[in-house]
Amino acid sequence: MRKPIIFILFILQIVTSATIAQDVVFSASARDVVRTGERFQIIYTLNANGKEFRTPDMKDFMVISGPHTSQSSSIQIINGKVSRSVENSYTLYVVGNKDGIFTIPPATIKVDDKTYKSNAVKIQVVKSNNQAQQQGSSGGSNARSGSSTPSSNSSTDIKDDVFIRVLVDKRNPGQGEQILATYKLYFRINISSPQFNKEPSFPGFWVNNLLKNSTSYKQYEETYKGKRYNVAEIKKYALFPQRSGKLVIEPAEAMCQAQLKTKTQRRSNDPFFDNFFNDPFYNRYKTVDLNLTTKPITINVKPLPSQNMPADFNGAVGEFDFSSSIDKSECKANDAITLKFTVSGKGNVELVDKLEVSFPPDFEVYDPKISKKITTTQYSVSGRKTFEYLIIPRNPGSFNIPPVKFSYYSLKKKKYITLQSPEYNIIVAKGDGSSSGVSYSDINQKDINYIGTDIRHIKITDSNLKPIGLFFFNSLSFYIWLFAPVVLFILFVVFWKKEFEKRSNAALMRNRKATKVAHSKLKKAHSFMKERKKDEFFIEISQALWGYLSDKFSIPLSNLSIDTVHDIMINKDVKEDSVKTFIDTLNNCEFARFAPGGSADTMENIYNEAVNAISLLESELK
Repeated sequence: MRKPIIFILFILQIVTSATIAQDVVFSASARDVVRTGERFQIIYTLNANGKEFRTPDMKDFMVISGPHTSQSSSIQIINGKVSRSVENSYTLYVVGNKDGIFTIPPATIKVDDKTYKSNAVKIQVVKSNNQAQQQGSSGGSNARSGSSTPSSNSSTDIKDDVFIRVLVDKRNPGQGEQILATYKLYFRINISSPQFNKEPSFPGFWVNNLLKNSTSYKQYEETYKGKRYNVAEIKKYALFPQRSGKLVIEPAEAMCQAQLKTKTQRRSNDPFFDNFFNDPFYNRYKTVDLNLTTKPITINVKPLPSQNMPADFNGAVGEFDFSSSIDKSECKANDAITLKFTVSGKGNVELVDKLEVSFPPDFEVYDPKISKKITTTQYSVSGRKTFEYLIIPRNPGSFNIPPVKFSYYSLKKKKYITLQSPEYNIIVAKGDGSSSGVSYSDINQKDINYIGTDIRHIKITDSNLKPIGLFFFNSLSFYIWLFAPVVLFILFVVFWKKEFEKRSNAALMRNRKATKVAHSKLKKAHSFMKERKKDEFFIEISQALWGYLSDKFSIPLSNLSIDTVHDIMINKDVKEDSVKTFIDTLNNCEFARFAPGGSADTMENIYNEAVNAISLLESELK
C-alpha cells in the first residue's frame, strides 16, 4: 500500500503547492543556410499554453505543410515544492524557391488574452548546385520532440556514427571490363528516410543500376576501423569504362534523418520519483537532418591490347555466344525471308550496336529490327541482343549470304575471339505472276510496301444528282451558313466575358477547385499508404485537409489553426457534429503522424476519416 499512498500524496501536492512562476517565452528557430528547392523546418516554441497561433507572411517561401503542433511537459521538485512546465511547438515545413537573404517576420500567439510575438528569422537561400552543405547544417537552433535540425556541433559529434562509403571491386580494370560500385550506408544510431540530393555520376562509364527493381535494402553488420556498424547497401551499379585513362566517380550527396537521445539530469534524491519520471520526462529524443557526402574515386582504366585486334571488333568485352537462323532457304521471287543474328552472354552486351552483313544486290533489305533482353543480378549484367533482318529477293537465281563475324575480347582467356555464322545459300524460283503486288501478314513484315496497282474499275455506284435550277445561293441553307458564324461569335464573346469574370475571382476559383485538389491529394496519399510510406502519406493527408479548408473558405494557410477552424465553420453554418468530425480528423492525423511506429491499419483508418470528413463538409456547403 505504500507506493499508491505516496503517489496519491504526490498528486495532491501538485494540485495544492505553489507553482514557480515563469515568464512567457515565444521564440522561432530555423537553419541559417538552405538550398533552393530544399525542404526545411521553421519551429516556433512557446513555454505556455497558447491559442490563435498566427504564422507570418512568407512571400519569399512556399509553405508545404503546417503548422504541426506538439507538446511536452516536465515536473520539477525543488525543496519539497512541485512545479510543472509546459512547452508547445509549432512546426512549418517550408521550401525556398529563389536564392538570396530573406527575413521572416515574427509570428504571434495569445496567452491569457495577451498577444506575444516571436523573434524574426533570417535565412540565406543559396543555389542548389552550390556546395553549401556545411553551412546548411551549421545554422539554426535545435527543435523539440523529434523535429530539430542539427547544429554544427551535433553533426561533428555523430559524423563517425553515420556516413556513406563507395566501394569498387576493381581500381585498375581494362576498357569495357565490368566494375561493381556499391554505396554503403554505415550507421550506429537510429536513422530513417535516406535519400540522394545529388545522384551518383559516372562520366566515361556505361552504367547499369543493379538495384533499380529492389524494394528493400540489403542490411547486415560489419566492422570498420575497429567499430561495429549496421550497413545498408542503398545503391549498386555495374560500370563499364568506355575509354582508357583516368576516370573519376564523382561525389554524391545524400541526406537522412537520425534520432538522437538526450538525457536530463535527475532533480530529486527520491528514487521513487526518479524512476517514475525517468521516462518520458527525463529521456527525450530529437530528430536531426544529416547531410552525407561520398568521396571521389579515381579508376585507372587500361587500354585493350592493340595486337591481334580484329578489324570488325566494336568494343564488346566479356564472355559471349553468337548464333544465327533463317526461316527458309528456298522461296519464290518477291517472297519475304527472315534472317536473325543473336549475341548473348555476360558483359556489355547492350553496347553491341551493329553487325556487318553482306547481302546480294538482288535482295531488297530493310533496316534490322533490334530486340534485347538484359538481365541484372546483384553482381553482374548479362543478356542477349537480336538483329532481325527482313529480306526480299526480287529476281530468281541462286544466291549466297557470306558468314557474318562477331569479335569480342575475352576476360577469361585474355585475348580476342572471333565467332562467325554459317554461310546461307538461298534458291529463288521465278514468281507465278498471279499477283502484281505483295502482301504479308507476319508482324515482322509490316513495313513491306504494296508494289504496283492494276487498272482501276469503272465506278458503278449511284451518283449524287440534283434537279436542274436548284442552287445553293439565296437558299435557306445559304443564309443559315452566312449568319451562323456571326451568331456563334457573339455567343462566344458573351460566354468568354462571363468566364473571364469568374476566373478573375481568385477566391471563387479556389472554392470551385477545392474538392478536386483535395481528392488529388487523397489519391496520392492512398498510393503512399499501399507502399507503406508513412511520412509521405501523412504529409499528403495533412495537405488535403488543411488545403481544402483554405481553398473552400478563401483563408490563407497561415491564418488557419486548430483553434480557428471551429469558429470559421460555425460562421459558415456548418453543423456542430460535422465540425467536431473534421477537427477530430485533424487531431488524429497529427497524433498518428508523430506517434512512434504506425501500422497499415492506422494509416487506413486515418485515410477513411479524412475522406469521410471532406465528403461530409462538402455535402453541407453545397
